[in-house]
Amino acid sequence: MDKITVIGAGLAGCETAMQIANRGIAVDLIEMKPQKTPAHKSDDFAELVCSNSLKASRVDSAAGLLKEEMRKFSSICMKSAERCSVAAGGALAVDRNVFSGYITEKIKSHPNINVINRVVTELPKDGITVVATGPLTDGELAKNIAKITGSENLSFYDAAAPIVTRESIDFSVAFFASRYGKGTDDYINCPMNKEEYTEFYNALINAESAVLSEFDKPITVYEGCMPVEILAKRGEDSIRFGPLKPVGLKDPRTGHRPWAVVQLRSENKQGTLFNLVGFQTNLKFPEQKRVFSLIPGLQNAEFMRYGVMHRNSFINSPKLLNPDLSLKDNPNIFFAGQLSGVEGYMESAASGIIAGINAVKRLKNEPTLILPKYTMIGALLGYITDETVTNFQPMGANFGIIPPLEERIKDKRERYAAFANRSLKYFENFKEK
Repeated sequence: MDKITVIGAGLAGCETAMQIANRGIAVDLIEMKPQKTPAHKSDDFAELVCSNSLKASRVDSAAGLLKEEMRKFSSICMKSAERCSVAAGGALAVDRNVFSGYITEKIKSHPNINVINRVVTELPKDGITVVATGPLTDGELAKNIAKITGSENLSFYDAAAPIVTRESIDFSVAFFASRYGKGTDDYINCPMNKEEYTEFYNALINAESAVLSEFDKPITVYEGCMPVEILAKRGEDSIRFGPLKPVGLKDPRTGHRPWAVVQLRSENKQGTLFNLVGFQTNLKFPEQKRVFSLIPGLQNAEFMRYGVMHRNSFINSPKLLNPDLSLKDNPNIFFAGQLSGVEGYMESAASGIIAGINAVKRLKNEPTLILPKYTMIGALLGYITDETVTNFQPMGANFGIIPPLEERIKDKRERYAAFANRSLKYFENFKEK
């Protein structure tokens, strides 16, 4: 009998298993529970560890559109969430225990799913496998994955800088330039005079940091990924001679070198997203918005992702994965969930849906499903498998990764609604097909 192996029963693994099983294919779902990681407390599958919020509900938000697309695939996580939602304003929040309990019951009672409780130390050499072992993948399995993918392509710590949209940057202040005019003008530069720098510096060193869980704390923080607020506390000029050094640059407004410069580097091929170079941070998200908006040119910046510093195993997906989430060097192995480089509960679940569908298609020798990049799922998976992305860090759902509309819509809410309408029109046709 045909069979597919799924490793890990988090949100991604459960979605994967259900998509496969509902297509009439047998699944071996291997889960290490009841053995626990430092983050897990329950024996149930699809456990929500950090938060019971699944983000915004409205369809004209990135998180809402993602969930609406998941509904089109009969997502088990969405079915569970809708049955156990709790009051949370405009967000979808759930009773954690009921959420996990419902999914666990559906998984264990499905006739095509065989749950195997054991620790996996290496990937199967034969058959089709979906790896959905989550952000705390460790031990012998991590070593085996590193051996298969190359040790340099597996990260255990997520040190990422904030990302903003290009269209929200004020170019009456910011400017494109390279240092000393060498090479192409690839960087956006936000210049500061001494007074602006002093205000920003004082706000940075006094901002409130997020509290890390024990399992999130790194054993060592390397100099290259030092949180910018920690580096700043070494002295007032520490970041001015570090990531904010102004050498080789002139402010077009004055013709002189600024006191300090924040540089932004393109995050995607379309040039719609830019990250703040050297701004890995552990500040709370509202603090990042407040402090980084003090940077000249970023006063109205639209943050598509805030900086994070936490434990997070993930592979270098742009180098390793095909657009259908299969491994380039072994198309019978698929990756899903946070290990594949998506960030967030429902993003992980969505990747599991597509990995499950494509695992079945691979088994049947059918063309795999690759959603267009103007859908939220298609854009997200397109981003994590985009070969042009360098210095890869995990990404969550946001409208900055979706291709622009044909017509320019200035109002953000209307623009996001247009993004959502474009995506959902595709799914209307998709369902008919």
